[in-house]
Amino acid sequence: MSVTADTAELWLRRFHQAVEAGARLVCLPHAGGSASWFFPMAKALAPEVEVVAVQYPGRQDRRLEPCRTSVGELADELVGLVAELTDKPLALFGHSLGATVAFEVARGLEARGIVPEVLFASGRRAPSIERDESVHLRDDAGIIAEIVALGGSDASLLEEPEVAAMVLPAVRGDYRAAETYRYAGGPRLSCPVVVLTGDADPKVTPREAAAWAEHTSGRFELHFFPGGHFYLSDQAPQVLDLIRGWRPGAH
Repeated sequence: MSVTADTAELWLRRFHQAVEAGARLVCLPHAGGSASWFFPMAKALAPEVEVVAVQYPGRQDRRLEPCRTSVGELADELVGLVAELTDKPLALFGHSLGATVAFEVARGLEARGIVPEVLFASGRRAPSIERDESVHLRDDAGIIAEIVALGGSDASLLEEPEVAAMVLPAVRGDYRAAETYRYAGGPRLSCPVVVLTGDADPKVTPREAAAWAEHTSGRFELHFFPGGHFYLSDQAPQVLDLIRGWRPGAH
């Protein structure tokens, strides 16, 4: 994919000015999520850290575009865009599906000789750990039930048929990407990997979280927070402190 200003604007969103920021954090959302999910994080970290949030196709202002239904597609399109953001120290933060996409983006960057400062992998099992999951094959009611069970912040909105009709195609496509992903092997990352997960997250066991250590030759940290899959909603101050601690010069 050729990198143009229009393409970058479609995929990458900046919610708060942080021109003098000493570092840049690219944030990738969960299945069904959007760039705006990171609005509070962007506000809290500015102006020291510039947050650039990724907007996947198929939702909100990109709802007329076809969803990408594989992690590989998403990562391939993002690597070139993110590679243009390296005029400042660059870190990646991905939640759930976004963590897997961020991992593949990090691999693509390192293949180009660009080593991120750190990869924050939130709410997601290690890439090499497979689960037999098929939420994307359920009917609409089954997908909504999954979102409700996980405690997604927008779950109540899906009770409105008009909203569900707009949102569910992207959710289904994202779940397909997450559930059909298979790690292809290859060199370990050089960058540090920091894993964050809720201690009651049904999507990630402690063993599955710890297995991220196998995917980097750099520093590895594992942090548990009280809560489930969307622990971030209640543990934002602690997560933000962890991110701030990884600014250049902090280690």
